[in-house]
Amino acid sequence: MDATALLTVLDSGLRLSIPLLCACLAGLWSERSGVVDIGLEGKMLVAAFCAAAAAYAAGSAWIGLAAGVAGSLIFALLHGFASITQRGNQIVSGVAVNMLAAGLTAVIGNAWYGQGGRTPPIEGPQRFGDAVLGHSVLVCLALAAVPITWFVLNRTRFGLRLRAVGENPAAVDTAGISVSALRYAAVMLGGVLCGLSGAYLSISQSAGFLPGMTAGKGFIALAALIFAKWRAWPALGACYLFGLLDAIAIRLQGVVLPGIGEVPVQAVQALPYAMTVIVLAGVIGRAIPPRAAGVPYVKER
Repeated sequence: MDATALLTVLDSGLRLSIPLLCACLAGLWSERSGVVDIGLEGKMLVAAFCAAAAAYAAGSAWIGLAAGVAGSLIFALLHGFASITQRGNQIVSGVAVNMLAAGLTAVIGNAWYGQGGRTPPIEGPQRFGDAVLGHSVLVCLALAAVPITWFVLNRTRFGLRLRAVGENPAAVDTAGISVSALRYAAVMLGGVLCGLSGAYLSISQSAGFLPGMTAGKGFIALAALIFAKWRAWPALGACYLFGLLDAIAIRLQGVVLPGIGEVPVQAVQALPYAMTVIVLAGVIGRAIPPRAAGVPYVKER
């Protein structure tokens, strides 16, 4: 591989890692507060649809971004209501979010546009074009979210309290701080980041919405979160690794290997997912989540 091809793959890896990074940071905020978020995939999908539909209707990528974030926030609040207020099973709630998102986006998209769930192609001011070093402004926002997340979680009172809620919510409650308020704040921040992720997919990386266009990225983001052991800077590295694997897989399509022949498309498409399993199975070592993650808090009387 020559230098130009290598730089192209590295650049593609960055582009492909952005939706993973945003979703991974969303999961980081939520799970640090003690709320497991399996519904990242669903919120990304809703955001992608809302962003594309609003950008097409209004003719503005920024309005599309706002709509994507709003759609993701609504589903984040649904998950928060089920998990925090009603103290329901967080895994079941997240799965329900994913199923609801997949069904609603396909049905509403088909009803509105009659194109099998797709939105019409978006172009011009309806999309985020390349603005900074060949990348859209959403790439800059996603990368900026990493140091901001690290700083807030590790250097501010709000971050300290949020991490404490994920480890020992009873102690936080005893100090007179609302456990529910902190967890809702974390879930909503996750909703904003998932909105950014979904909007990037449909109005920056692509030119419209396709049913199921997230293609498991929410679950790969969860794998990256575990790989990074719930830390912001390692999350950037983990997501870039998965984005790079995706870029390499795309590059391998049609390549003829000596003694094997042309690489099957199915094998190429499965490469990032296979590497996800390998990484989780034997590379990261022991990853210990926040102690209160997945455990609904019941106030002691």
